Amino acid sequence: MTTTPWWHPENLARRRPYLDARRAGTKALRAYFQAEGFTEVETPAVQVSPGVERHIQAFATTLREPLGDQAAPRYLHTSPEFAMKKLMAGGMEKIMQLCHVWRDGERGPLHHPEFTMLEWYRAGADYHALMADCEDLMLGVAKAAERTLQQGVMLRWQGRTCDPAKPAVRLTLQEAFARHVNIDLLATIDDSPTAAPPPDKLRAAARGQGIHVSDNDTWEDIFFRVMLERIEPKLGEGAPTILYEYPAPLAALARRKPGDPRVAERFELYACGVELANAYSELTDAAEQRARFEADRALHVKLYGSAPPLDEDFLRAMESLPPCAGAALGFDRLVMLAAGASDITDVLWAPLT
Repeated sequence: MTTTPWWHPENLARRRPYLDARRAGTKALRAYFQAEGFTEVETPAVQVSPGVERHIQAFATTLREPLGDQAAPRYLHTSPEFAMKKLMAGGMEKIMQLCHVWRDGERGPLHHPEFTMLEWYRAGADYHALMADCEDLMLGVAKAAERTLQQGVMLRWQGRTCDPAKPAVRLTLQEAFARHVNIDLLATIDDSPTAAPPPDKLRAAARGQGIHVSDNDTWEDIFFRVMLERIEPKLGEGAPTILYEYPAPLAALARRKPGDPRVAERFELYACGVELANAYSELTDAAEQRARFEADRALHVKLYGSAPPLDEDFLRAMESLPPCAGAALGFDRLVMLAAGASDITDVLWAPLT
C-alpha cells in the first residue's frame, strides 16, 4: 500500500491554511516578546547532556574533532533549558528562543519526534509572572490564526473547545485530585525533593476510585495514570486551565514552595484537555540541584541500564543563576488548536519521516 507523500501538491495545498496560521502565530509571539523587552537568543542543539528525566528519550550522536581521533558522546537537546539558564547566569535578564527540539519514541496526533518549542526566562520573577505570559501568548496566537483563517478566536481539539479570551481557571494539583478523583494527593507524599514517595497510599486511593493499578507500579506510575485517565481530559474545557503546585519529585529543576516543601512552584497550561506549556520558579541552589540530578540518574540507570552524564558546566553556572522563572510552550500544539487542525503534522512544514 502506497501513501501520498507529504510534499505532494494536493497534501501541501490541504495544509497551507494551517501553515499560514503558523506563520501568523510566529509573528504574533515575536511581537509580544519584543514589546516585553526580551532578547531572542539561539543556543546549540547539540549538548553534553539532555537531562535525565525518566519519561524523555534523547537522540544520541557523536562529536568528532577535525584533527586527531578524539570523539565525545553528545545529544540533540530535548529543550534549550540548560544553555538558556547559562545565559541567565551570565547576566541576561529576559530571553526567549523559538527552536527545534528532539525526543525519541514520540509520535501521534499530539507528538512528533522533532517539534518546535518556545522557551523564555524572566530574571527577578516567579512562576506567577509566567502564568500571565502564557495567557497573553495563547490569546495572541489564537487571534493571529483567526485573522488568517476567518473562523473565530477559539481553540479546538477532538470536539472540545476553549476560549483563550477567558481568564484561565487556576487549580492546584491537590484541588484537581480532590475535585475529579476524590483523592487527597498531599496525604500520599512526603517532603523529599529527590525520592519518589512510597506508592502504597496512592495505590490504595486509586483503587478505591476504580482505577486499575498494579502492585509493581511506582508512585509516579500511579500519579500519571490518574492524570491521564481522570484529570487531564477535563482541563481547559471552555476556558484555559493553569494546574499548579506540582509534587516536588515531579519538578526536578523547580524551586520548592516556601512553607510546604512537598510541592514545587511549577505549573502546566491546558486547553481542550491538551498540555501546552510547562513552567516554574527556577531552583537556584546548585547543591540541591546536583542531589536531584544524581537521584534521577540513579533511577535512569536502574530502569534503562545507563543514563546521560550530568552537565557539570550547567551545575557551575547555577552558582551564579539569579532568582528567575522559565517556561516552555509547545508551539506546534498551540498552532494546531488555534487552527483547528486534527494532527500535529498538519502544522509542520515538513514532518520527520
